[in-house]
Amino acid sequence: MGYSFESRVRFSEAGEDQCLTLPGIMDYFQDCCTFQADSINQGQRELSKRGRVWVLSSWQVVVNRYPAYGESIITTTYPYSLRGFLGLRNFSMDTPQGERLALANSCWSFLDIHTGFPARLTETDLEGYVLDEKLDMEYAPRKIEVPNDLAEQEPFEVQKHHLDSNHHVNNCQYVHLAMDYLKEGTRVKQIRAEYKMQGRLGDVFYPSVSIKEHGAVVVFYNEVKNPYFIAEYLY
Repeated sequence: MGYSFESRVRFSEAGEDQCLTLPGIMDYFQDCCTFQADSINQGQRELSKRGRVWVLSSWQVVVNRYPAYGESIITTTYPYSLRGFLGLRNFSMDTPQGERLALANSCWSFLDIHTGFPARLTETDLEGYVLDEKLDMEYAPRKIEVPNDLAEQEPFEVQKHHLDSNHHVNNCQYVHLAMDYLKEGTRVKQIRAEYKMQGRLGDVFYPSVSIKEHGAVVVFYNEVKNPYFIAEYLY
């Protein structure tokens, strides 16, 4: 069944080709699960009272077609596993006529705000959620293999506009920043992303990139080569 909301692609969400961008699609997916959580009183404000937060650990997003500016879309989320401290969710984006534009799998970690460590889900945390069946898609491994031919790029500092309400670099900001290293004019068909460490204001990212004919791997490291973010883009 899932939880859905309807929208139209706004001009402010479209890229140079007047279509919704990849980070835009992922923003819709994140907004959808946020709306669902709010609708069952499990949103960020309620969780913060309990000292808890959901943090995205990994994505796999497959894009069949990027919807155009003005096009009507339906975004749906399907939580299919909530156990221990992990939550697994699918997402889909469709036209009102039933064309499947994009779909995704995601893994989330439930954390204690004060310690930063995983927190086991309780009955209170699960109240209101109805689990769905997994979507029919080709599931890729969560762990991304980092190639040996990474080329180091110029480091840059995290700015205020990169942050979200948790005071960390927003999930889709990582994706957007990493796309600056892709070949000009490439259209991403799939992204896998791992979030390894939370970036904060003033942190310095040290990018390393491997560009192939049909894809790329981008890693943002800290100064001692611990990764904040790893992404694999397939064209």
